[in-house]
Amino acid sequence: MTFKEDDCRIRNGDGAENVAVIRRFALNLTKLHPQKNSMRGKLKQAGWSDKFRSELIFGQN
Repeated sequence: MTFKEDDCRIRNGDGAENVAVIRRFALNLTKLHPQKNSMRGKLKQAGWSDKFRSELIFGQN
């Protein structure tokens, strides 16, 4: 429960499925990053640092 999925209010239509796909994509990008931090630590660092976030998204080290 990395993204607090239980607190998400999206329930109707295709919204829940669409958000789930985006979450899975973000988790997979985070797992592929070679840094040896926890998943929570990587996501926190991505929230704080534009440089680290771009490394996650674009794969640049």
